Amino acid sequence: MDPRLNLALRWLLNALALMLLPELISDLRVESYTAALLTALLLGLINALIRPFLILITLPITLLTLGLFTLIINALLFWGVAGLVSGVHVPDFWTAFWSALLYSLLTWLVNIVLADGK
Repeated sequence: MDPRLNLALRWLLNALALMLLPELISDLRVESYTAALLTALLLGLINALIRPFLILITLPITLLTLGLFTLIINALLFWGVAGLVSGVHVPDFWTAFWSALLYSLLTWLVNIVLADGK
């Protein structure tokens, strides 16, 4: 598959995963597909560019908690991105925590389905 098509399909499926989350988490609201697309794009960029740096600077506490602190980082990044995008409402940390966890699982499944077999 063409890499650009693969990337666009991943982006669309990740946005669809975001649209599914409010069905599973009652306090989360995603008001439009446009908001989901923008959120998926920002989450992808932040997870690629900022998350590795955050994990590196929090490495001692991440090692101390046997990696569980990365769940906190994911939740804070999810909550932060939701705060930037109008149309996505995450009222508290625990909603962000569970949303980020489920979103990670759904995007992991998308990545497995779209893996190119290498």
